[in-house]
Amino acid sequence: MSIPPAPGRQAADAQTTGQLPPPLARPAHEVTPLYGAEFAADPYAVYERLRRYGALAPVEIAPGVGAMLVIDYRAALDLLHDPVTWSKDPTGWQETIPQDSQVLPMMRARPNALFTDGEIHARYRKVISDSFDRLEPHEVRRNVREVSDQLIAEFAQDGEVDLIGQYARLLPLLFFNRAFGLADDRSDLLIQGLAGMFDSNTPEEAAAADAAYTRYITELTQAKQLERGQDLTSWFMDHPAGLSVEEIIQQIVLTLAASYEPLSNLIGNALSRMLVDDRYYRDLSGGALTPRDALADVLRNEPPMANYSAHFPKRDVYFHGHWLRAGQLVLVSYAAATTQAGRAAPGESTGAAASGGGAHLAWAAGPHACPAQQPALLIATTAIERLTAWLSDIRLSVRYEELRWRPGPFQRGLVALPAHFSPVSPEQAKGMTWQNRDR
Repeated sequence: MSIPPAPGRQAADAQTTGQLPPPLARPAHEVTPLYGAEFAADPYAVYERLRRYGALAPVEIAPGVGAMLVIDYRAALDLLHDPVTWSKDPTGWQETIPQDSQVLPMMRARPNALFTDGEIHARYRKVISDSFDRLEPHEVRRNVREVSDQLIAEFAQDGEVDLIGQYARLLPLLFFNRAFGLADDRSDLLIQGLAGMFDSNTPEEAAAADAAYTRYITELTQAKQLERGQDLTSWFMDHPAGLSVEEIIQQIVLTLAASYEPLSNLIGNALSRMLVDDRYYRDLSGGALTPRDALADVLRNEPPMANYSAHFPKRDVYFHGHWLRAGQLVLVSYAAATTQAGRAAPGESTGAAASGGGAHLAWAAGPHACPAQQPALLIATTAIERLTAWLSDIRLSVRYEELRWRPGPFQRGLVALPAHFSPVSPEQAKGMTWQNRDR
């Protein structure tokens, strides 16, 4: 996608230029909530209304928690590539919002690669990126195939399934439980903890999930302190950066959480588009388009994390037509910025065929871009290939328009994805028959 440079970039502040930029015409001030049923049902209509404000728009991400949302592609790139003007450290900001706000767990300062700057961030990030680089692609694929088969075997005889609750939201947890070095029988605690934190509806549920997640991380790090293995936890511990135990725990917590939600939504959103698109052929085990096309389609048109990349100006700054205060929360809308030139609905286009040539911000950009893009794509591709190889006639049980989306300002993920298919016999579903089948 070719984006022309913004005239004068309009990113210089008054301290740099010595002059005040001309004010832009503004609509009447109105703060738009990025939560609730209306936003979940059609966030793209909300983004279009926000464009009247220009490159950034005032929003609310939770009751009483305001932010400026970057909805312009060029402005998003300017922000993401400028660590001099912008900080990722939310320490000052978090003191200004209600301490029981539901967004605080996603935004609170922690000593990890997401919420730090400069050399500290580079040190943490190198541990994560170096460790993910050690994951052998054939081992990743083998493990994904095995956990996919385990999940598919549990519903294959039923002829119907919720592909979100029974597949897309479980598979990343089962895979990363292995990747971080624990046996499959410990995955239930991770599912209870991490999935529970994202999906809890009451403070009590959230507290129980947090306790389970804390227990899981504690058991994981204690086990690896006693005995190393060929796994991410051991590589974090033995990395030349020499992280402390607390720093190791914080990078594990970040990596698991940052992998789970986007990857679950990536798989689910891709499947939802495949199941309503005839170009994936009459049966999904073969056709003109592939799972990789579906994933490219989602990254461009339905990114699994719609709004995030929290940044805070280090000083008062004039940025793309807006004055921003030092320490003010600014989020990047990957969804709005990427679809600025247009968005393809399911069945209209895929991946690089979409308007804009396929350019997107789903992985963010700059020094804080996702460090595990290739493993994530390999996991999602393999998971979809495995499912469609076994259940080649799978179809949605409702119209696409009837699907419901999970509310919240950050993610773009389905509540459920009901589907039906020809049941697989118990004989086919037993034991190694699942491990031996290939596409």
